[in-house]
Amino acid sequence: MERTRNLQGLTPERNLSGWINGFIGVVIFSGSLPATRVAVLEFDPVFLTVARAAIAGLIAVAMLGLLKAKRPERRQLLPLLIVALGVVVGFPLLTALALQHVTSAHSIVFLGMLPLATAAFGVLRGGEHPRPAFWLFSILGSALVVGFAVSQGLTASPEGDILMFLAILACGLGYAEGARLSRTLGGWQVISWALVLSLPVMAVLAWFCAPASFAGISPPAWLSLGYVSLFSMLIGFVFWYRGLAQGGIAAVGQLQLLQPFMGLALAASLLHETVSLGMFAVTGAVILCVVAAKKFAR
Repeated sequence: MERTRNLQGLTPERNLSGWINGFIGVVIFSGSLPATRVAVLEFDPVFLTVARAAIAGLIAVAMLGLLKAKRPERRQLLPLLIVALGVVVGFPLLTALALQHVTSAHSIVFLGMLPLATAAFGVLRGGEHPRPAFWLFSILGSALVVGFAVSQGLTASPEGDILMFLAILACGLGYAEGARLSRTLGGWQVISWALVLSLPVMAVLAWFCAPASFAGISPPAWLSLGYVSLFSMLIGFVFWYRGLAQGGIAAVGQLQLLQPFMGLALAASLLHETVSLGMFAVTGAVILCVVAAKKFAR
């Protein structure tokens, strides 16, 4: 027991701090899809993606400089690039494109697959060998989400559902890689350096993709851009990766299961979108499958 505790570096104080930081991160992330939904009504999805990354990247440069963070080693550059492709570019772009076709309430159901995707990529990257029951619940959870999409009528927006599914895969890979890297590089440094690596390309693209005029952009759209840039792209990850490092990836990662419920509540209260009982039922069922799958992940 003592050996396990020392290997993980966990103490009751660090464990509690990890849960608190992880919970704050999940609360912040739960507002991402509703805010993105508001923003894409007036901003082009590609511009929104590169602009939020560029804004967060500039803030990350300032943070790393002021706090005199140590530069990553050469062997850490490839994992940082994977994190950047997954959570800085992939997930924001794919969700922004998807939310042109589906409501944020519909897209939030797909978040029920995010802990599963993170666990699956953790298995692949970590070389673990989960028990057969893990894959059983994984397939069941995925089937529930696909079944929900079919029940809503794929002819209505197959593009939105496919884009959300790809977004979950990209985010799961970015979460798993970032969580693994945070053990050696540090929690907030992971997302900061990933943003810095992306900044040159994102800044140039933001300049070229900017609309001819910002005169018609409403305050809610500007606030949404500010939220996804500052909170979803940077601050949320500072708390999230810190929580994973302090409390353990498997334990704190389960807090993601709260995100669909928080997101549905925001979509209903702030955007006045219809949240059906079917959405809650499917989200709850997927979460139960993810909980069961995590139990058999090792």
